[in-house]
Amino acid sequence: MKNIELNIFQATYPKIYPERGKILIADPFLQGPYFARSVILLTEHGDEGSVGFVINKATDVYPDEVIDDLFNFNGELFIGGPVSSNTLHFIHTLGEMVPGAIKITDSIYWGGDFEQVKKIINSGKADASAVRFFAGYSGWSPGQLASEIEEGSWIVSSLDDKQIMCSNASTVWKESMQHLGDIYKTWSNFPTNPTYN
Repeated sequence: MKNIELNIFQATYPKIYPERGKILIADPFLQGPYFARSVILLTEHGDEGSVGFVINKATDVYPDEVIDDLFNFNGELFIGGPVSSNTLHFIHTLGEMVPGAIKITDSIYWGGDFEQVKKIINSGKADASAVRFFAGYSGWSPGQLASEIEEGSWIVSSLDDKQIMCSNASTVWKESMQHLGDIYKTWSNFPTNPTYN
């Protein structure tokens, strides 16, 4: 019998550093209602901490059910994270059409003039492929995210803007994990509950 040096519960993480526009892919063993099998888009990362939004956990609520004067929006309301879950946030691809928006990637922006976003949606010029709403956000104090990455809770990677805004968010975690290759493909097939076999 030959011994092999393989530990399927430990992998070498790609040396990518967190920054605005990168994603965090949850380790498959990370548990909890907010972060288990989550993919988070980082919208801010710096000396004062980090902010991001879980892009693959939709609720059963629709934005036009909770936002006044928003009509016929065909997208879901996503769980952005555990911080201030009673607040509303959004990312979009409307760029400079929305005053005050912060550029995150080549085509994705964060926030801006909320009334203007509603006007654009209500006029039929934007739908769920261009705007995504979140209840709450994910936040880390200075040094906290770096510590969690070091512990192996998160893998830093990147996604194409279209994947970030895609409508089928339920497959993003698995696809992101498989895209990393090798042992991560095995991880992507682990059961949600490790006691199942």
